[in-house]
Amino acid sequence: MRPERGNLCRNAVCGRRAYAVKMLPYELSVAELAALRRDEKSPVVVDVREPWEIATASLPGTVNMPMGDVPARAHQELDPEAAVVVMCHHGARSLSVTNWLRQQGFDKAQSLAGGIDQWSLEIDGSVPRY
Repeated sequence: MRPERGNLCRNAVCGRRAYAVKMLPYELSVAELAALRRDEKSPVVVDVREPWEIATASLPGTVNMPMGDVPARAHQELDPEAAVVVMCHHGARSLSVTNWLRQQGFDKAQSLAGGIDQWSLEIDGSVPRY
């Protein structure tokens, strides 16, 4: 039996054929995140910057989880089935955390390309740059 489109078997044989898992790209653009945040089912945005950085510039509605705290907090505070966007200053830390989350089974985790700095440049200039 062939799976429905978009509902692929994970590392399994569906009927008599093996199908690959449809994986999301590791990064998404700030424009893509802005569009998703307007939707009712917007992703959980996890800000992995340090507290002083969040005090300097932040987005409303984010989960503040410094990078060093992610291994201890991710499984308690995040749903592995939910869409998660990881954000940092420029996108390097968030890409590292996204990679770790994916290894932990958070298959819908994505990194915000360019981080909050890119958000300030393209989406909302009132967010301070630092």
